[in-house]
Amino acid sequence: MVVGHVHVHERAESRRALAIALGLTAAYTVVEVVGGLYTGSLALLADAVHMLSDNLAIALALVAAWLATRPATPGRSFGYKRAEVLAALANGVLLVALSIWIFVAAAQRLSDPPDVFGGWMLVIALVGIAVNLAAGAALYRSRAESLNVEAAFRHVLADLLGSFGVLAAAVVILATGWLQADPIASILIGLLVLASAWTILRDSTEILLESTPRGIDAEELGRRLAGAPGVVEVHDLHVWTITSGFPALSAHVLVRPGEDCHGRRRELERLLHDQFGIEHTTLQVDHATEGGLVEIARF
Repeated sequence: MVVGHVHVHERAESRRALAIALGLTAAYTVVEVVGGLYTGSLALLADAVHMLSDNLAIALALVAAWLATRPATPGRSFGYKRAEVLAALANGVLLVALSIWIFVAAAQRLSDPPDVFGGWMLVIALVGIAVNLAAGAALYRSRAESLNVEAAFRHVLADLLGSFGVLAAAVVILATGWLQADPIASILIGLLVLASAWTILRDSTEILLESTPRGIDAEELGRRLAGAPGVVEVHDLHVWTITSGFPALSAHVLVRPGEDCHGRRRELERLLHDQFGIEHTTLQVDHATEGGLVEIARF
């Protein structure tokens, strides 16, 4: 009961953090759109589009977090927990599309950059740095418990780095009048966005493909189970992730004749919890036949 309460509290904290970040980024998006159009800066507009994608991504994350709290049904035994992973995957795809748009627009401006107002670029970039720092601080504590929040955090982090890029471009334009600094800064922002997308796409895809969770060595885990007292053989071992922070395991375990199957199962569950952090386990424990005693599973 305590564990369940902790998970519920963590999910509530995640939703609160997402709501705070959404409010901050939505307000600043309006500032950047107006500022980008007024100053003529592609770097500001690129960052504004990224902020708009943040708004959509975080809103999507909030919806997914709400869906994840819905109870399980006979048709969906794990409820809607994977909705968070689907939202993270969508965020990653959105980041890739955004980076492509930035590259195309920057390439068009490199040969003939328009005039921009460097002073206003500088002011808006400084505001952007402050806003993204505040949004990132709101998400930072909850990012470890949810891939969904991690995706939103990476959006904000990319925006923070983008704001620094806009700041640098504004300083160069004010100091030297070199207008190409604006599209070059846009390309750098696009590269940052693309880098952020890679990790999110990789992690969400691995969860959907039910890969072994990161940080868990399946071979070592199998050896620990097979080497536990009374265990003869372990097979049909599967380790996967239901949603971020929710690893699961199932296995068929054979123990020596005369062993207490229920007692050994409880010991193995404690081992999995204490050494690998896996709480959701399904272990089928049976007595081995005499023939099974001569073959120990090797992982």
